[in-house]
Amino acid sequence: MDDKSGRVYNFHHNTLDTLKEIVAATGLEHLKIVSSNIELIGAELELAAKEGRETILKNAIDQVKHQYDYIFIDCPPSLSLLTLNALVAADSLLIPMQCEYYALEGISMLLRTYELIKDSFNPSLEIEGILLTMFDGRNSLANQVTDELKKHFGDKVYKTVIPRNVTLAEAPSHGKPVILYDIRSKGAQSYLELAKEIIENEASIG
Repeated sequence: MDDKSGRVYNFHHNTLDTLKEIVAATGLEHLKIVSSNIELIGAELELAAKEGRETILKNAIDQVKHQYDYIFIDCPPSLSLLTLNALVAADSLLIPMQCEYYALEGISMLLRTYELIKDSFNPSLEIEGILLTMFDGRNSLANQVTDELKKHFGDKVYKTVIPRNVTLAEAPSHGKPVILYDIRSKGAQSYLELAKEIIENEASIG
């Protein structure tokens, strides 16, 4: 993580105070963000020799999570100490997945990682859901992948799918979330439907 002045977040500093300091406002009233940068790679070296390295992010989030309804931790598609920190800190795992053959192989590896972390570090970690992205209903492979996922994961696969949509690709280049860039686009409407589905699922469980 990096703070507002661009200085790299140092895991040797006071983690709790630093996390509070770097939460930034966005163009959406109820959305706050903690950004990162490429220099987080250096944090891997700091974490490697640090005692309790798996729970540093969890300890920081535990101090502020009462202030938020939802906290999303965005992770790269690889297992590193930073990703491990995210999975230990999380209550549940939302898996976005492209509707392609190799993505099916990738999800099997991810599930093995999930089971390992659940057994060793975070027994309460659950799979929130699997989200199909870059979906094109005209593509037979996309439909085959969807059928396979539903066969294996049932209602863990969200009913909402995120389509291939040029607006979703354009929005980041303008520095905006898609609902501010073009809320009427098919991509933006799909993500709003996803948010509604997640909230409804939580309400039905609670």
